[in-house]
Amino acid sequence: MTHIQSDVHPGTAVIVERLTRRFNNGPPVLDELDLAIAPGEFVALLGHSGSGKSTLLRTLAGLDPVTDGAVTRPRDVSVVFQEHRLLPWKRVWKNVVLGQEDKAIRQRAEAVLEEVGLSHRSNAWPLTLSGGEAQRAALARALVREPAFLMLDEPFAALDALTRLKMQQLVADLWKKHGCAVLLVTHDVDEALLLADRAVVLERGRIRVDVPITIPRPRRHADPGFEGLRSLLLDALGVHAA
Repeated sequence: MTHIQSDVHPGTAVIVERLTRRFNNGPPVLDELDLAIAPGEFVALLGHSGSGKSTLLRTLAGLDPVTDGAVTRPRDVSVVFQEHRLLPWKRVWKNVVLGQEDKAIRQRAEAVLEEVGLSHRSNAWPLTLSGGEAQRAALARALVREPAFLMLDEPFAALDALTRLKMQQLVADLWKKHGCAVLLVTHDVDEALLLADRAVVLERGRIRVDVPITIPRPRRHADPGFEGLRSLLLDALGVHAA
Protein backbone atom coordinates (compact mmCIF):
# COMPACT_ATOMS: atom_id res chain seq x y z
CA MET A 1 0.00 0.00 0.00
CA THR A 2 1.65 3.23 -1.15
CA HIS A 3 -0.41 6.42 -1.27
CA ILE A 4 -1.46 9.65 0.37
CA GLN A 5 -5.12 10.56 0.53
CA SER A 6 -7.05 13.52 1.88
CA ASP A 7 -9.97 11.96 3.69
CA VAL A 8 -9.90 10.48 7.17
CA HIS A 9 -11.34 7.61 9.12
CA PRO A 10 -14.09 8.57 11.60
CA GLY A 11 -12.52 9.83 14.83
CA THR A 12 -9.05 10.25 13.33
CA ALA A 13 -7.50 13.31 11.70
CA VAL A 14 -4.22 11.73 10.57
CA ILE A 15 -3.24 8.11 9.98
CA VAL A 16 0.30 7.02 9.11
CA GLU A 17 0.69 3.32 8.29
CA ARG A 18 4.01 1.52 7.84
CA LEU A 19 5.59 4.65 6.40
CA THR A 20 9.16 4.09 5.22
CA ARG A 21 11.41 6.72 3.66
CA ARG A 22 14.96 6.36 2.39
CA PHE A 23 17.33 8.72 0.61
CA ASN A 24 19.82 7.51 -2.01
CA ASN A 25 19.33 3.85 -1.03
CA GLY A 26 20.62 4.59 2.46
CA PRO A 27 19.20 3.31 5.77
CA PRO A 28 15.56 4.23 6.44
CA VAL A 29 14.94 7.70 7.85
CA LEU A 30 11.41 6.54 8.62
CA ASP A 31 11.12 2.82 9.31
CA GLU A 32 7.61 1.33 8.98
CA LEU A 33 6.24 4.14 11.12
CA ASP A 34 2.67 4.00 12.45
CA LEU A 35 1.03 7.09 13.96
CA ALA A 36 -2.54 8.30 14.49
CA ILE A 37 -3.68 11.78 15.53
CA ALA A 38 -7.27 12.44 16.59
CA PRO A 39 -9.27 15.50 15.49
CA GLY A 40 -8.36 18.42 17.75
CA GLU A 41 -5.45 16.55 19.35
CA PHE A 42 -2.17 18.38 20.00
CA VAL A 43 0.83 16.07 19.51
CA ALA A 44 4.45 17.07 20.16
CA LEU A 45 7.10 15.23 18.15
CA LEU A 46 10.58 15.05 19.71
CA GLY A 47 13.85 13.43 18.70
CA HIS A 48 17.48 14.09 17.92
CA SER A 49 18.53 15.55 14.58
CA GLY A 50 18.25 12.79 12.01
CA SER A 51 15.54 10.91 13.91
CA GLY A 52 12.99 11.52 11.13
CA LYS A 53 10.94 14.38 12.60
CA SER A 54 11.22 16.82 9.71
CA THR A 55 10.91 14.05 7.12
CA LEU A 56 7.64 12.96 8.70
CA LEU A 57 6.34 16.53 8.77
CA ARG A 58 7.32 17.14 5.14
CA THR A 59 5.56 13.93 4.13
CA LEU A 60 2.39 14.88 6.02
CA ALA A 61 2.51 18.32 4.40
CA GLY A 62 2.72 16.75 0.95
CA LEU A 63 6.21 18.15 0.30
CA ASP A 64 7.84 14.70 0.15
CA PRO A 65 6.30 11.76 -1.74
CA VAL A 66 4.93 8.63 -0.09
CA THR A 67 6.77 5.77 -1.77
CA ASP A 68 6.39 3.02 0.83
CA GLY A 69 3.44 2.98 3.22
CA ALA A 70 0.28 5.05 3.47
CA VAL A 71 -0.73 8.46 4.81
CA THR A 72 -4.31 9.66 5.33
CA ARG A 73 -4.88 13.26 6.38
CA PRO A 74 -7.46 16.06 6.14
CA ARG A 75 -7.72 17.95 2.87
CA ASP A 76 -7.09 21.30 4.58
CA VAL A 77 -3.60 21.43 6.10
CA SER A 78 -1.20 24.27 6.93
CA VAL A 79 2.46 24.42 7.97
CA VAL A 80 4.44 26.98 9.97
CA PHE A 81 8.21 26.57 9.59
CA GLN A 82 11.09 27.82 11.73
CA GLU A 83 11.74 30.47 9.07
CA HIS A 84 8.68 32.66 8.58
CA ARG A 85 9.05 32.63 4.77
CA LEU A 86 7.26 35.94 4.28
CA LEU A 87 7.67 37.59 0.89
CA PRO A 88 9.51 40.88 1.54
CA TRP A 89 7.88 42.67 -1.41
CA LYS A 90 4.32 42.10 -0.11
CA ARG A 91 2.82 43.83 2.90
CA VAL A 92 1.97 41.70 5.93
CA TRP A 93 -1.75 41.34 5.18
CA LYS A 94 -1.02 40.31 1.59
CA ASN A 95 1.41 37.65 2.85
CA VAL A 96 -1.33 36.30 5.10
CA VAL A 97 -3.76 35.71 2.20
CA LEU A 98 -1.13 34.78 -0.37
CA GLY A 99 -2.66 32.70 -3.15
CA GLN A 100 -6.25 33.46 -2.21
CA GLU A 101 -8.51 35.49 -4.44
CA ASP A 102 -11.91 36.72 -3.32
CA LYS A 103 -13.61 39.96 -2.33
CA ALA A 104 -13.28 39.33 1.41
CA ILE A 105 -9.55 38.56 1.57
CA ARG A 106 -8.56 41.85 3.24
CA GLN A 107 -11.29 41.39 5.84
CA ARG A 108 -10.18 37.82 6.58
CA ALA A 109 -6.55 38.90 6.79
CA GLU A 110 -7.38 41.65 9.27
CA ALA A 111 -9.47 39.25 11.38
CA VAL A 112 -6.73 36.64 11.74
CA LEU A 113 -4.04 39.29 12.31
CA GLU A 114 -6.20 40.55 15.18
CA GLU A 115 -6.24 37.00 16.59
CA VAL A 116 -2.45 36.82 16.64
CA GLY A 117 -2.04 40.34 18.04
CA LEU A 118 -0.63 41.84 14.86
CA SER A 119 -3.44 44.01 13.52
CA HIS A 120 -1.35 47.16 14.08
CA ARG A 121 1.27 45.80 11.64
CA SER A 122 -1.14 44.77 8.91
CA ASN A 123 0.23 47.24 6.35
CA ALA A 124 3.90 46.89 7.34
CA TRP A 125 6.67 45.45 5.19
CA PRO A 126 7.96 42.07 6.49
CA LEU A 127 11.54 43.33 6.87
CA THR A 128 10.36 45.81 9.52
CA LEU A 129 8.94 43.04 11.74
CA SER A 130 10.70 41.60 14.77
CA GLY A 131 11.29 37.84 14.91
CA GLY A 132 8.23 37.30 17.09
CA GLU A 133 6.06 39.49 14.86
CA ALA A 134 7.19 37.60 11.76
CA GLN A 135 6.22 34.29 13.34
CA ARG A 136 2.84 35.73 14.33
CA ALA A 137 2.33 36.67 10.68
CA ALA A 138 3.30 33.13 9.65
CA LEU A 139 0.76 31.74 12.13
CA ALA A 140 -1.89 34.07 10.74
CA ARG A 141 -1.12 32.87 7.21
CA ALA A 142 -1.57 29.25 8.35
CA LEU A 143 -4.79 29.88 10.27
CA VAL A 144 -6.52 32.03 7.63
CA ARG A 145 -7.00 28.81 5.65
CA GLU A 146 -8.93 27.29 8.59
CA PRO A 147 -6.94 24.03 8.51
CA ALA A 148 -8.17 20.82 10.06
CA PHE A 149 -4.51 19.90 10.61
CA LEU A 150 -1.79 22.41 11.55
CA MET A 151 1.90 21.46 11.51
CA LEU A 152 4.50 23.52 13.37
CA ASP A 153 8.15 22.80 12.51
CA GLU A 154 10.19 24.24 15.41
CA PRO A 155 8.52 27.63 14.90
CA PHE A 156 10.02 29.22 18.04
CA ALA A 157 13.60 27.92 17.83
CA ALA A 158 15.10 31.21 16.62
CA LEU A 159 13.28 33.41 19.14
CA ASP A 160 14.58 34.76 22.45
CA ALA A 161 13.35 33.11 25.63
CA LEU A 162 10.70 35.70 26.56
CA THR A 163 9.27 35.90 23.03
CA ARG A 164 9.23 32.12 22.87
CA LEU A 165 7.12 31.91 26.04
CA LYS A 166 4.67 34.45 24.62
CA MET A 167 4.42 32.54 21.36
CA GLN A 168 3.82 29.26 23.18
CA GLN A 169 0.89 30.85 25.02
CA LEU A 170 -0.43 32.30 21.77
CA VAL A 171 -0.35 28.89 20.08
CA ALA A 172 -2.14 27.32 23.05
CA ASP A 173 -4.86 29.98 22.86
CA LEU A 174 -5.27 29.69 19.08
CA TRP A 175 -5.42 25.89 19.23
CA LYS A 176 -8.14 26.09 21.86
CA LYS A 177 -10.12 28.55 19.72
CA HIS A 178 -9.74 26.83 16.34
CA GLY A 179 -9.87 23.21 17.49
CA CYS A 180 -7.64 21.81 14.74
CA ALA A 181 -5.32 18.85 15.15
CA VAL A 182 -1.73 20.01 15.70
CA LEU A 183 1.65 18.36 15.20
CA LEU A 184 4.49 20.34 16.81
CA VAL A 185 8.05 19.34 15.95
CA THR A 186 10.33 20.52 18.76
CA HIS A 187 13.61 19.80 20.54
CA ASP A 188 12.25 21.35 23.75
CA VAL A 189 10.84 18.83 26.26
CA ASP A 190 9.34 21.55 28.45
CA GLU A 191 7.58 23.08 25.42
CA ALA A 192 6.06 19.69 24.61
CA LEU A 193 4.82 19.25 28.19
CA LEU A 194 3.36 22.76 28.36
CA LEU A 195 1.44 22.52 25.07
CA ALA A 196 0.66 18.96 23.98
CA ASP A 197 -1.89 16.25 24.73
CA ARG A 198 0.69 13.64 23.75
CA ALA A 199 4.46 13.49 23.35
CA VAL A 200 6.02 11.18 20.78
CA VAL A 201 9.77 10.53 20.70
CA LEU A 202 11.28 9.34 17.42
CA GLU A 203 14.51 7.39 17.26
CA ARG A 204 15.98 6.18 13.95
CA GLY A 205 12.64 6.56 12.22
CA ARG A 206 10.61 4.62 14.78
CA ILE A 207 8.55 5.66 17.79
CA ARG A 208 10.46 5.00 20.98
CA VAL A 209 7.99 6.64 23.39
CA ASP A 210 4.37 7.71 22.95
CA VAL A 211 3.03 9.13 26.21
CA PRO A 212 -0.18 11.03 27.07
CA ILE A 213 0.20 14.32 28.96
CA THR A 214 -2.73 14.55 31.34
CA ILE A 215 -1.62 17.55 33.41
CA PRO A 216 -4.55 20.00 33.63
CA ARG A 217 -4.28 23.25 31.66
CA PRO A 218 -2.99 25.91 32.04
CA ARG A 219 0.23 24.13 32.94
CA ARG A 220 3.18 25.14 35.06
CA HIS A 221 6.56 23.57 35.71
CA ALA A 222 5.56 23.19 39.36
CA ASP A 223 2.51 21.05 38.51
CA PRO A 224 2.44 17.55 40.05
CA GLY A 225 3.54 15.06 37.43
CA PHE A 226 5.49 17.57 35.32
CA GLU A 227 8.93 16.51 36.53
CA GLY A 228 8.14 12.81 36.17
CA LEU A 229 7.08 13.23 32.55
CA ARG A 230 10.05 15.47 31.89
CA SER A 231 12.43 12.80 33.20
CA LEU A 232 10.71 10.12 31.11
CA LEU A 233 11.07 12.12 27.90
CA LEU A 234 14.66 13.17 28.63
CA ASP A 235 15.54 9.55 29.32
CA ALA A 236 13.96 8.53 26.00
CA LEU A 237 16.14 11.17 24.33
CA GLY A 238 19.25 9.88 26.10
CA VAL A 239 19.59 12.95 28.31
CA HIS A 240 20.00 12.74 32.08
CA ALA A 241 17.57 15.08 33.87
CA ALA A 242 19.19 17.83 35.91
